[in-house]
Amino acid sequence: MSRVGKKPIPLPSGVNVSIGERIEIQGPKGRLSVPIPAGIRAEQAGNAIEIKRESDQHAALHGLTRALAANAVAGVSGGFTRELEISGIGYRADVKGNIVTFNLGYSHSIEFVLPAGIECKIEKQTAIALSGYDKELLGQVAANMRSLRPPDPYKNKGVRYKGEVLRKKVGKTSAGATK
Repeated sequence: MSRVGKKPIPLPSGVNVSIGERIEIQGPKGRLSVPIPAGIRAEQAGNAIEIKRESDQHAALHGLTRALAANAVAGVSGGFTRELEISGIGYRADVKGNIVTFNLGYSHSIEFVLPAGIECKIEKQTAIALSGYDKELLGQVAANMRSLRPPDPYKNKGVRYKGEVLRKKVGKTSAGATK
């Protein structure tokens, strides 16, 4: 029994919904659409959206569709943020317009173009704050930025999510150097 799928999605003021083959959600931040898979139907009941399923075979899609619709409603009404930290000597980032320039210890700087709908703010050159209304796109952009220089467990350098805990590993020791 899907417990997630049973919950109705409350609609904040200023959010408009139209239901067809897709759930179209429009709010003050932007417009998103969520596909409705076969065996699932969506209904607007007053000031909420209810997701229903035809049979128990569609239980997984029931919860997934409800979660995607809830994320879309939250995104167009309030938006999401994702924060990254850069650690390492000489590692930094700078933003101009929709291009983020990274200096991550390579022989060249890396220019990262932000997609439409994602905003970037950089505080003190080592803290990146990404914001947007599409949770999936925001997470993908943050993952792509992290993959430019993943955190190194031996030196604790690289780009990581804020609050990400990295276990530091001990490096090799030479076994034949004993006297």
